[in-house]
Amino acid sequence: MIITISGTVGSGKSSVGILVAKKLGFKYYCIGDLRREMAKKRGISLAELNKLGEKDPSTDLEPDKFAEEKGRREDNFVMVGRTSFHFIPKSVKIFLDVEPKTGAERVFNHSRNNEKYNNLNEAIEKIRIRLESDEVRYRKYYNLDIFNKKNYDYVIDTTNITIKEVVDKIIEKIR
Repeated sequence: MIITISGTVGSGKSSVGILVAKKLGFKYYCIGDLRREMAKKRGISLAELNKLGEKDPSTDLEPDKFAEEKGRREDNFVMVGRTSFHFIPKSVKIFLDVEPKTGAERVFNHSRNNEKYNNLNEAIEKIRIRLESDEVRYRKYYNLDIFNKKNYDYVIDTTNITIKEVVDKIIEKIR
């Protein structure tokens, strides 16, 4: 079984993905981590990589090919990535949603080293810009609306529930 997890920023995709994989004894892959590593190697931020990707499809093609290959060659893993459901069509497709302000608060309070914000308003604005860039790229390169919930088998609003509750819902759904 392959599980792909997509969703909005701050919805808990990575935290949930890690715990679901652990609970099932599956491998875990994160496309966001691959993209952050790509940005780091180029000496730019993830936001700059996303902006570059609006003109240069290679910034998306590499991680998307990674997802596609894993889907073809492996089984029993969880992959977190906004387009993974598209490149691994035989997966159980999960979308995690969160109210934008709550997502921004989570990111602001638990941001990665290369994604720091000075305040909550800055986090909200930068996340909005990031999601717009994602939408532009995915529509342009794949004619894909990653936020269309019809693309997914299961949609969970994580705004008012814990990570454990989200993980339990996913495990219950796939069993």
